[in-house]
Amino acid sequence: MRSVRLSSRTARRSFFMPENRIAIISIIVEDRAASVQINKILSDCCDCIVGRMGIPYKQKDVSVICVVVDAPTETINLITGKIGMLRGVSAKTVTSKK
Repeated sequence: MRSVRLSSRTARRSFFMPENRIAIISIIVEDRAASVQINKILSDCCDCIVGRMGIPYKQKDVSVICVVVDAPTETINLITGKIGMLRGVSAKTVTSKK
C-alpha cells in the first residue's frame, strides 16, 4: 500500500491557512441595548466583512442586520457565537459550499 505524501509547502498551506468561505450572518436584535456590543464585535473583525445591511422594523420593534463575510469557517462561527450569546439577540449563519 502506497502512502500519498504532500509536499511541505502544500501541507503547510492547508494546515496554517484554512480556506475562506462566503457566509451571511443574519442577526435579529430585539434589545437595542445590545447594539453597542454587536458593533464592537463586528468592528473587531472588519477585515473579513464584505458588506452589511441593517433594517429597523419599527412595527415589530426589532432590527434586522445582514452581514456578508469572507473568512475561515472558524472565524465565521466565532463571530456568530459571540453575537448569538448577547441578550435579546438571535444570530444564524448560511455558508457557501465552496
